[in-house]
Amino acid sequence: MRLSRRTFVLGSLGAVVAPRPAPAYPFTLGVASGEPAPDSVVLWTRLAPKPLDEDGQGGMSRADVTVDWQVSTSESFARPIAYGNVVARQADAHSVHVVAGGLAPGAEYFYRFRTQGHTSPVGRTRTAPAFTSFGPDLSMLFASCANFEHGFFTAYRRMAEENPGLILHLGDYIYEGAPSPDRPRQHLGPEVLTLADYRRRYGQYKLEAELQAAHAVAPWLVVPDDHDVENDYAGTHRLDNVPPLSPAQWTARHAAAYRAYYEHLPLRPSAAPTGTSLPIYRRIRWGRLATFHMLDTRQFRDPQVCGGVWKACPGADRPGRSITGSAQEKWLLDGLAKHEGTWDVIGQQVFFAQRQDKRGAGAMDYWDGYTASRERLQKGWADRKVRNPVVLTGDIHSAWANDLKADYDNPRSRTIGTELVCTSITSRADGTATTAIPNGATNPHLKFYSDRRGYVRTTIGRDRIRADFRGLDAVTRRDVPIRTIRSFVIPDGRPGLQAP
Repeated sequence: MRLSRRTFVLGSLGAVVAPRPAPAYPFTLGVASGEPAPDSVVLWTRLAPKPLDEDGQGGMSRADVTVDWQVSTSESFARPIAYGNVVARQADAHSVHVVAGGLAPGAEYFYRFRTQGHTSPVGRTRTAPAFTSFGPDLSMLFASCANFEHGFFTAYRRMAEENPGLILHLGDYIYEGAPSPDRPRQHLGPEVLTLADYRRRYGQYKLEAELQAAHAVAPWLVVPDDHDVENDYAGTHRLDNVPPLSPAQWTARHAAAYRAYYEHLPLRPSAAPTGTSLPIYRRIRWGRLATFHMLDTRQFRDPQVCGGVWKACPGADRPGRSITGSAQEKWLLDGLAKHEGTWDVIGQQVFFAQRQDKRGAGAMDYWDGYTASRERLQKGWADRKVRNPVVLTGDIHSAWANDLKADYDNPRSRTIGTELVCTSITSRADGTATTAIPNGATNPHLKFYSDRRGYVRTTIGRDRIRADFRGLDAVTRRDVPIRTIRSFVIPDGRPGLQAP
């Protein structure tokens, strides 16, 4: 046993100094990357030895902590090509968002963090191709709606096993509700209202090994939806007052939710919220292959009409109503007009295509509750001759594939786009084996439906997108295998769904 000079001297004087205990392992929530650009990517972690502590501090002291980071082309990290350090601040729940720059376009990298004598798990990430390059075909998965109480996160494990190049998450990363005693597993604590509550809830979700594996395998692009804050909220408006909150309490909850969302996901520092403002809509170019337009359909929308329920509601058709807000709508149409990629992929939260019953009723929380907004967007991309608009959607807890029509009331109307809707990771539990399209006779442009849980696997190429709807037969049991329920292709220049 080797003794330091200080220990030897003090020991000789009869004052035995016990060695200071090493800090507890802080990387319990894993690592993540996101926001790939041709020369950079965001690296994320949060130091939290005890992420379930009620105070939301994750078992950390009030001190800020320096964290080292490394990026390498090999898992051995023999020759790191980018490295540095960053301060994990107590005010940010000791989370870090490192923009690792100086990277090569279209390249695969490995990354890790170190602090206080501990080393994080290794994550894999990649940069986007150069703006002038198509690069190889892109394997991209997208998912939404992971309710911890409704089942196990097996779908995240299966996503990791696909080894994708990119993952999109379209909202409801967490659920805010109180525990339900009849569920297979329960949320910790009551319904989340405070910043400490939200941090603890994220800690409970991110402790799941399956979610950590999905984050560690590829970069993510994320947008929040309602349950990341509160069910069915619209801008500053609450659809109902459950639980009862004063305006000040609602504002505090809203701000806490956005802050915790940013703290726990691999977003660029420019996306850090200010109060109840979260600058989340943005555009990510994947070379000349695709442009991802990531939308926010919660923060700027007009309140839902007719209580947000399924109804034939004349107010839904008012010309001035918007689900995106005018500034975001203009931003989207201006971006679509640039024609920067073969595919214009619109990542957003709620059901886009018209879906009504024979009485004309539809869901007022979806784009059916904002018909003028949908008509402006669809006409806008048609007028701008957008070649391949593809809308990706989450939220509805079932899988759909839809043709987007210039006039939904005319079955012979021109198809001007395609919508792919992912099912949930767990929300609504196991589901059923049915593939009969609800209200299919009334909506012939709706081409596919599945009630299983899972995700969508896409392969984005220069001449087509292939979409495989991947489903699990159960999420209330662990480690269930996944299978492809149905596949479609979208040919370049021919909007709409075709058989593969």
